[in-house]
Parts: sequence; structure tokens; C-alpha cells
Amino acid sequence: MSQSNAFAGLWTSLPTSLTPWILDVANSMGYTQMTPVQASTIPLFMQHKDVVVEAVTGSGKTLAFVIPILERLIRRESKLRRNEIGALVISPTRELATQIHSVFSLFLSSQPDSQPANHHIHQSDNHFSPPLLLVSSDQSSPAQDIQRFLDTGADIVIGTPGRADEFLMGKGKMVVSVKELEVLVLDEADRLLDLGFKEVLTRIITHLPKQRRTGLFSATMTDADALSDLVRVGLRNPARIIVKVQSKKSKKMGGGSKESKGEVIEERRTPAGLQNFYISCLTSEKLIQLVRVIQHDLATYQSSHFIVYFATCACVDYFYRVLPAILPPNANLYSIHGHLSPTARTRALSSFSSSVSTPNTPSILLATDVAARGLDLPNVDVVIQFDPPSDPKAFSHRCGRTARAGKSGRAYVFLTSKETEYIDFLAVRKIPVVRHPYIGVGGGLASDEMHKPSEEDPVVPEYLSKIRQVVLTDRALNDKAMKAFVSFVRAYSKHEASYIFRLKALDLVGVTKAFGLLRLPRMPELKGVNMEGWEDAQVDWDAYAYADKAQEAKRLQTVSKKDHANEKEREAAEARAVKRKRNTAWSQQAEVKEKKEKRRLKKDRKRQWLKAQAAGTSTAQTGENGHEAESDVDQDDWDEIMKEERMAKKVRRGETTQEEFDETFGGLA
Repeated sequence: MSQSNAFAGLWTSLPTSLTPWILDVANSMGYTQMTPVQASTIPLFMQHKDVVVEAVTGSGKTLAFVIPILERLIRRESKLRRNEIGALVISPTRELATQIHSVFSLFLSSQPDSQPANHHIHQSDNHFSPPLLLVSSDQSSPAQDIQRFLDTGADIVIGTPGRADEFLMGKGKMVVSVKELEVLVLDEADRLLDLGFKEVLTRIITHLPKQRRTGLFSATMTDADALSDLVRVGLRNPARIIVKVQSKKSKKMGGGSKESKGEVIEERRTPAGLQNFYISCLTSEKLIQLVRVIQHDLATYQSSHFIVYFATCACVDYFYRVLPAILPPNANLYSIHGHLSPTARTRALSSFSSSVSTPNTPSILLATDVAARGLDLPNVDVVIQFDPPSDPKAFSHRCGRTARAGKSGRAYVFLTSKETEYIDFLAVRKIPVVRHPYIGVGGGLASDEMHKPSEEDPVVPEYLSKIRQVVLTDRALNDKAMKAFVSFVRAYSKHEASYIFRLKALDLVGVTKAFGLLRLPRMPELKGVNMEGWEDAQVDWDAYAYADKAQEAKRLQTVSKKDHANEKEREAAEARAVKRKRNTAWSQQAEVKEKKEKRRLKKDRKRQWLKAQAAGTSTAQTGENGHEAESDVDQDDWDEIMKEERMAKKVRRGETTQEEFDETFGGLA
């Protein structure tokens, strides 16, 4: 167990000296000294010890297993055969697997051209192929993985659980040999279990030789039972390494009538260089605060790289299209979520991480939790959590995309006044978050007196109007807005901290404003909800068109078919009414006519009485007994008349059929 400072000694202080070219690469990457997790893990991993490593995100865990793997394979007395693998690394996502592959590639591409004869790298005509294979569905099919393995003679295999399982015991069962495997690494081990890979991992572990080294690495390991099962199956007497971040916190201590200041050591699960804030605002103000946080950090801290986390894929997809209307004009926007193809996700991450940004041309990545774990995105200055994650464990992983490797960074999360209990919830999990003032117009920080939580920011209607103007340009954006809203509400209802994030307490009117909806969707969650303060946009829905011509043509065709079907239904209803009239007995027809005539007379008398009352006269018609005409229409008759008129209006609007009207009121001519 180790307390985390920025660094923990030089590479040369390791008990076993590193191979010179590996040391050179580490130095060239900017890691002139080891981090605490590296100093604690590398000696054990190189000295035949299994490890379970828990350290805050951004603490250098990747190098803590990359370097020992390379050193163990380099120091082998005999090289591996072409069909044998020496190390297997399994990660939960393709993006993380790709990143680990790139770190290995950086080392291997920098090694000397000439190697000892017994070195594990396969050489041919003074050219060697990197002994490295990435098995991921965005790279190739399982069959192609096997072919690439045979072509390159790869010694190190990196992949996701499903593809690794297929590589070892599916297509590659009769091809890939693991009998000489030296090292197994499970990166983000708790996430592998959260995603339901326990059975697959157990199957892979039991397939591998027992005489190997195994390492489990993660920033959070809270599922003790599942991890214990995995440790029991795959590790032998492992060393548990927990690298903590501790910071000094001032505290007032009372002593009689005097007070003195003292210091307490605060343990935290977030990087030491991270400033972690929350902003209390109404749900309708979250979009305003998002824009103002970006503007504030651009101006105050000269920030240039931002990541904004949303609750769902649909939210990322929608806001990616409407945010340019309200963000700084030169901002470069990128998006990544689980519904994008692997190629698109890789391209987005690569473009964002390699973008050359300045405070005048910031780069902003909109993401879901698919980009929360393990990814090393350099130069991220600010993380903004538009929506708190449904899984509280993801909170620290999101924040950890900034303030990495000893750098500083800032993170913000937006919470309503009813959600601020989340801060105490996080504090118990050793994730300190402090309050940041509400950011007002022009970037000014508003005090509680200046911005009361119950009073909506006056700029909300302006932002709502701007978003609506964008959505009105394309009916497809309205579809995305509806989908995003529904997905957010349902994700909110499934939050793991449900006693804090309660759907019944959520201001759904504020959510609709933040999303810039044109009208409310039909969903059971809105039934019985007070939507006071909400107004649908004035839209001619018949003329509101899709920008895509093919999609618009399909919509018009659907509308035409629906109108035709409604017309046929009306014609059929009229035909049924005529037929029923024809088949009705003469005596019944006469009775119906008599009832209709009686109702007509009552309507006329009522109308005359009302007209007389309005004129203030006493000349209302009277009956035989001297009472006014109104007395001829008792309350039951009047209710019946009003019921008939209401149903007649529904027939005209198409909300009910003529046949149903006739059955209720005997509608014969």
C-alpha cells in the first residue's frame, strides 16, 4: 500500500534494471520518473508475483504492466515458436484495447534493428514484424485474426473478452498454443465483471497454463465477491497494491474559547491535480451552464480541450447536431457513443486527441461512458458531466480523463438542488467535490443571493428559441430530440442512486426546455405530471419536412396512405349507417324520429330563453302552466343535449365514427 505523490523515484532505482532501449522509450514519452503504482507493481510483476492493483485513473497503470511484459519476454532463454503466445491482455472495450496496443507498438517500434539470436522477435532479411496482435471486431474477423497471427508470429495478444475467447478456443483452438504463456493481464477488471464477462474470463483463465503471472488492474474495485471469485480461479497468493491519493485539508479545532487551525489527511479516489466542482442549477439551466462553463474556462484558464458526458447515446447524437448554434463559433465538435460503428468511434477519438486546439478554436468531445474508462486522451483540460452517471463508479473514471500523469485539470457536474445529496454520497466513496458558484451572464460568478435556486435564469427562453430554430430546419432533428428526451428520462429512472435521483422529483418541464423540444412526446412517464409552464412550439406539422428528400418522400407517402385509409373508414361507416337505417323497423324509426324532434324543440326553447336572459327582458316564452320555456328542459335533458353536441364535434374532428354516434343517439334522418 502506498501514498501517492507525483513521483516515486527514478527508473534506475528498480531492483532489476530495465533493458536500455525500454528505458529510453519511457524517458522519451516524458516519464523520467516512476509513478507510485509503477514503483510498487513493476518489481513484483517482474519477480514472478501475481498482483491485484487498484490506483486512481491517470496514475500510469498501463506502463505498470506493459514494461514487465516486455521485460519478461525479452529475458526468455528460448524464443517462442510461431504458433505460441507469450502474453495476453484483455480489456473491456475496443477503444481501450486499441490504446494498449498503441503503447506496446510505441515501445516495439523503437527497439534496435539488431537483436540477439535468441530474441523472441522473428526476423527475416534484417526486417522484423512487431510480435503484437490486436483482436478486435473493428480490425478483422476471427478467421482473419488467426491468419494474421500465423503471418506475424505474434507473441503478445491484446483484445476484448469475446474475441480473445474466440481466438483461443474458437477458430484458433487447434492453431494457437498457450503452453508457453508468461503473463495474463485483465485491465479494468471490475468493468469486465460489470459487463457480464465473468464466465468468459473464467473459461479463458482455466484454459491457460497455471505457471504464469497474472495481474488485475483497475481504478475502482468495488465488487469484492466477484473479484474474489476471479482471484481464486486465476491468481496464486497475489500481492494487493492499493495506491491512494492523500491531500491535506485544513480543519478548525476548538480548545476552550479559542480556536486553532489544524490539518487532516483526506484520502481520495481522484487525481491529486484535479479540481472537482459541482454547480447547482435548475434542469432548464443545464444547457446555459454548459455553454458558460466552456466560455469561462476558455477565458480564465486558456483551456482548449473539453469532454462533455451525457447519459445516453441518443443525447450525444442529438446535442452534437444542435449545440453548434449556441457554442463559441470556432469550436470543433466530436462525438463518441456505443451506437457508432467501431471505425467511427476510433476515428472520433483519434481526431479529438490529435486536434490542434487553442482557446479561440477549442475541441469539444461529446461522449457517453464508453469514453470514461482507461482511455488516455492527452491534453484534456476540462471534463463536464452534463448528466451524473447512472453507475456511480463511472464518476471518478469520467473525471480522470483530465489531470492525468501529474497534470492539473478541472471537472464540473450539474446538479439540481434536490440532487445535491449526491455530493455526500460521493464523499463516502472518497471522491471530494466542492461547490462552484452559478455562472451568470458574461461569465460572472453569481452568489446565492444573486441567483436563487427557485428562480429560472431569464436567458432560458432565448436558449430554448435558438435550439428550436435549429430543430425546425429538419424534421429528423425533432425525431432525435424526442428520442433523446425519452432515453434520458428512462435512464434517470434507472439510476443506481435512486433515492437521490427520483423521477417523481425531476422537473420534466425544465428537461424539455433544456432539450429544446417542439412538443411533448407520448410516454407513460408524463401521465399525471403537472406540465405548467410548458408551451408547444407553433408548428405546421403537415408542412414540417425532412431535409433528406428520400425520407421526406417516404413521409408524404405514409401520410397519403393514412388519409386514404381514413377516407375509406368514413365511407364504410356511412354505408353501415345507411344499411342499418334500411334494416330498422318502421315503428323503431318513428320512435327515433320522435325523440330527435323532441330534442330539437328543447334546444330551440333553450336558445330562446338564453337570448331573452341576455337581452334582460321578461318576455321569455311561457308554457301552459305559466313557467318560462327553460322549465321544459330539465337538467337530465340538458345534459343529454350537451353530450350529443360534444360527440357530434368529435365526429367532425374524426375522433369518433358516425356509426358510434348513431348507436348512441339513434342517428336516423
